[in-house]
Amino acid sequence: MADPPGHPREGSPRLSKFHAPEIVFGHDSLPEAAHAAVRLGASRPFVVTDPGLTEAGWPAELLRHMRAAGLRPQLWNEITPNPKDHEIQAGYQRYMASGCDVVLGIGGGSVIDAAKGVALLSANGGTIGDYEGIDRIANPIPPLVMIPSTSGTGADVSQFCIITDTERLTKITIMGRALVPDVSVIDPRLLVTMPDWLNAATGLDALTHGIEAFVSLAHGPLTDTHALHAVALVHGNLPTTMIHRHDDASRSAMAQAALEAGLAFTNAILGATHAMSHQVGGMLDLPHGVINGVLLPHVIRFNGADEPTRFVPIAQAMGLPARPGMPGDEAVDMVATEVRKLADEVGVPTGLAALGVRDQDVPRLAQLTLGDACLTTNPRSASVEEIERLFREAL
Repeated sequence: MADPPGHPREGSPRLSKFHAPEIVFGHDSLPEAAHAAVRLGASRPFVVTDPGLTEAGWPAELLRHMRAAGLRPQLWNEITPNPKDHEIQAGYQRYMASGCDVVLGIGGGSVIDAAKGVALLSANGGTIGDYEGIDRIANPIPPLVMIPSTSGTGADVSQFCIITDTERLTKITIMGRALVPDVSVIDPRLLVTMPDWLNAATGLDALTHGIEAFVSLAHGPLTDTHALHAVALVHGNLPTTMIHRHDDASRSAMAQAALEAGLAFTNAILGATHAMSHQVGGMLDLPHGVINGVLLPHVIRFNGADEPTRFVPIAQAMGLPARPGMPGDEAVDMVATEVRKLADEVGVPTGLAALGVRDQDVPRLAQLTLGDACLTTNPRSASVEEIERLFREAL
């Protein structure tokens, strides 16, 4: 007898939904961004970038391809790391005054989040803080084409937009299907101009995405494979990119790691590491991936104390001497130790105090963490006292 609709057999996977843009991947794929904009109906695309990438020359190359395709692009590069609410407002006003249509972002996660924020406001109005939370975007936004220049944030394939609220000194999370870009063009050539600190930070961000997505309460078979493969790729290739900047194989592997980690976390969401990191980054305007690298080993041990078995496949993906059926707590310790070892190898501080976090900051940071959307899918529930303890352990 068949099961009735809506009632899967016991033990069968729950219903899953998987969001993803069209993806163009490979060396010398940058020209495809211009063709994608044309296909999406662009005539005057709005190109978002930042001063650092402008200096590296990649936006100029993109603009040449766009003009060759008959487009009249408008460039806006007034974005700083951890994009601020007032910067998004300024970009929105520039967009509206310019008569642009399709929005392109070429840069790291800050640029891509800013591009999403501008597109969101162009169709919905108000201020960016109005959209904090999940699925609060009412009107369709302009088409989005994203070209990542870092190997870690996954913003080019995600349904997230992270913006700094400069009044509350915290990062707000905006989440919704509307924010998944239409096209992501991933050209590993762009990664070679990252400074070492940014390469380390974004690489650890990708590792955090993979681990948190795999243990998330919202994980599933469609996300697990991407999450574990991302963990393996980061572990096997990030140190090489720190030593050999122009190693094509390792750069391509890290580009793929960022992509797969992004596909995993935009569908499985994240956990306590990101919920905590958003608060530190908002308060001190620090590199997100560096904060993740400090916090992640502590959160792994916290989560693993409650549900350790999910860490066995993670340990295996990292090439550690883990075996099926081994005690989960051993795998937890292996993974936490290896994450800290990798952070040491790429030059990330051992504690938050080195980044400027003080003990007196902890209560406020913990309280803000409880309101972060990423905490809802952490595999272990956490009280404000437990979050405070985690922050103090990480000092």
